[in-house]
Amino acid sequence: MKLRILKVLLRKEYLQIYRDKLMLRQMLMMPFIQLLLLSSAATFEVKTAHLYLVDRDHSESSRGLTDRLQASGRFHVSGASGSNNLADVSLLNRSAGVILVIPHDFERNLVRTRSADIQLIFNAEDGALAGVTSSYAQQIIAAYARELTVSIKPVIAPAPQIEVRARGWYNPELSYKDYMIPGILVQLLTLVGTLLTAMNIVREKELGTLDQLNVTPIPRSAFIAAKLIPLWTIALAELAVGLMVARWLFGVPMRGSLVLVFFAASIYLVVALGIGLLISTAVETQQQAMFVSFFVILIYLLMSGLFTPIRSMPNWAQWLAEVNPVKHFIEIMRAVLLKGAGIADVARSLGILALSGVLVLTLAVRQYAKTST
Repeated sequence: MKLRILKVLLRKEYLQIYRDKLMLRQMLMMPFIQLLLLSSAATFEVKTAHLYLVDRDHSESSRGLTDRLQASGRFHVSGASGSNNLADVSLLNRSAGVILVIPHDFERNLVRTRSADIQLIFNAEDGALAGVTSSYAQQIIAAYARELTVSIKPVIAPAPQIEVRARGWYNPELSYKDYMIPGILVQLLTLVGTLLTAMNIVREKELGTLDQLNVTPIPRSAFIAAKLIPLWTIALAELAVGLMVARWLFGVPMRGSLVLVFFAASIYLVVALGIGLLISTAVETQQQAMFVSFFVILIYLLMSGLFTPIRSMPNWAQWLAEVNPVKHFIEIMRAVLLKGAGIADVARSLGILALSGVLVLTLAVRQYAKTST
């Protein structure tokens, strides 16, 4: 009897979603537009930084240093003068992001003492951006210093050099798209699972059909299942299309089992749908549902390690992140797709997701039962 009722309710929900063109566009178009935009925009990589040059030495060595910085493609000289004031103005009006100051006697100090100082001044409004730019500059300058060690005849024997040969595993090209896109797919599932679930149920409240359904002999479990299962299946379908876009358009590697990815996504969506159901019990309008959902999702994403490393957070925030289901699903996605991890490698995160799903969905169903009586 319950299965027959569930089948009828599921048919009703799928038809309702199909007829609601606005919701259909939200579910089908918006996530992929976000995927295409965020996969290119959400990166800490610095393509080119504008550099203002204050060269007081005007020597062959100072020109060589400037040429190396420009030849790397990471820096573009947007202005040059011998004035610190003009350099400060360029940093203030954002025409330059970096100031390179080469002092007098730069080359002479290199020849005589094999040591010389230069100054790099960064616009550090964005600390992460300044840190990446500083890292690029220091690597280029260190490489140029090694060239000078060979080309300039030493007065004393040069210090022994240690050559470091670095190799990156799992993402050897250091591509931010490979790192970010798995996390962005998690974000899209979160939006579909949480936001649309909350708005779909609250819409029933606004139309008055929810009260009508509550006075019928339809079991609440069947009604809730009928509300959640369509969005659960649609979210999995969107994940499938998102993975195809990630693979064929952006070349994201998929070294692990896609079955494991969908298994983890199925568990995670129970959490996301439960949170959406819980939000729907606390609000009365779709506008309220949207604001509360975005508030919850924003905190989840900021505390998930998607944009900033969790290791850089304070200790209390790291502990709080451990109960964040988004964080664990992102870890699973990156581990399986980039590293080829198996179920044993992600068992801990899967267990936390499963436990979160049980707790959140149980709480949401009980709260819904209270508010609907």
